[in-house]
Amino acid sequence: MKVEVAVSESQVSDVFEIRKNVFVHEQNVPLEEEIDRFEDESTHFVLYDGDSPKGAGRFRLVNGTGKIERICVLRDMRGKGAGREIMKAIEQYAKTQSISTLKLNAQTYAIPFYEGLGYVVVSEEFMDAGIPHKTMVKTIPQT
Repeated sequence: MKVEVAVSESQVSDVFEIRKNVFVHEQNVPLEEEIDRFEDESTHFVLYDGDSPKGAGRFRLVNGTGKIERICVLRDMRGKGAGREIMKAIEQYAKTQSISTLKLNAQTYAIPFYEGLGYVVVSEEFMDAGIPHKTMVKTIPQT
């Protein structure tokens, strides 16, 4: 498994296909909510297993905080460390940008996954695209 910053057109296409598969088809998020106005200002990440795209995520800067969004892994790679690899790559990228505070809105079922990576819940439950979420944060050390 390797995670890459999606810079080429084909990599960005891979990102969107994975997100559509997971969020639109599996979780019934409307396409117009999934692919949003923040795509062009975000840094996209894609996880490959060999040459096959299997996971994705995005990162953007919001008021000096790194916002991690759209973390997803195709069904056949779940439970194999793919999500952890995506998060590790995004956190490493944030360090290169001198960003130490990270924030994400986790689907409630995924909170234990993010807690295992050091994220802490800082909000009450709220709905986003019809799915319950909580906001989580983490401070990463700058080296």
